[in-house]
Amino acid sequence: MIIFGTKGYLYQLAILTLVCGRCGNPSAHTLRKRVTKFTLFFVPLFPVSTKYATQCTFCGAEQWVTKEQAEQLQAQSATGHGGQPYGQPQQQQPYQS
Repeated sequence: MIIFGTKGYLYQLAILTLVCGRCGNPSAHTLRKRVTKFTLFFVPLFPVSTKYATQCTFCGAEQWVTKEQAEQLQAQSATGHGGQPYGQPQQQQPYQS
């Protein structure tokens, strides 16, 4: 008897401030990596698929991105510049009293 299957893993890579393509609100977006691994006797052996997505924390909309786009967004978050997967950068206004 052989027991095999798959198991999914979810990794949060970064949190970015972006303008959502669905609701239009500037909000935090999580950049996530989903990895599905083949398991044999409940031991994960090797990855079967890897997908990347951003999710809006305001409306919950999720958009799949390519590996290259995910790496670019992660590099931008590391430098502190945010990202712009929808072509609309988040503009910061100075505080005025």
